[in-house]
Amino acid sequence: MKIAPAAILGLALLAAACSDSAEDAAATGNAAANAAGLSGSALSGGAGRGGSARPGSQEDLAQTAGDRVYFGTDSATVGADQRPTLQKQAQWLQQYRQVQVAVEGHADERGTREYNLALGQRRANAARDLLVGNGVAGQRIQTLSYGKDRPEALGSDEQAWAQNRRAVTAVR
Repeated sequence: MKIAPAAILGLALLAAACSDSAEDAAATGNAAANAAGLSGSALSGGAGRGGSARPGSQEDLAQTAGDRVYFGTDSATVGADQRPTLQKQAQWLQQYRQVQVAVEGHADERGTREYNLALGQRRANAARDLLVGNGVAGQRIQTLSYGKDRPEALGSDEQAWAQNRRAVTAVR
């Protein structure tokens, strides 16, 4: 039967998605994202997960420290629950002093393109400021905004919007 492999894969993915979402969500403490039903693994960019990523790579950053932080609606303030991710990123960047990064600011689909570009820039700057405040040299960090142009999640509901209100640290 051709349907059996697809059904098995679907059940495996469903089981994997459900297996740690409650534990991860409790660990992150992001109330807005939790209300939207996001799991902690989505919020932390995979932080704490083991892997065999090349040291100093984007994958290593994502696995070791998490590569993204999330924001509330119309906010560029890094919440207390998101600061540990940026502190871990700063520690990671201090370990890999040759690495330069871009902090990309993003917004959800609501609002004008201009408003969301400005909001994304404020979010990128807020994340950058915390990295610098934790000892990372500012000249190693570029900031840019994609506004609502590069959504992480498609959809017009709180869950999608919560995933799209973010700043992502990307190894250059």
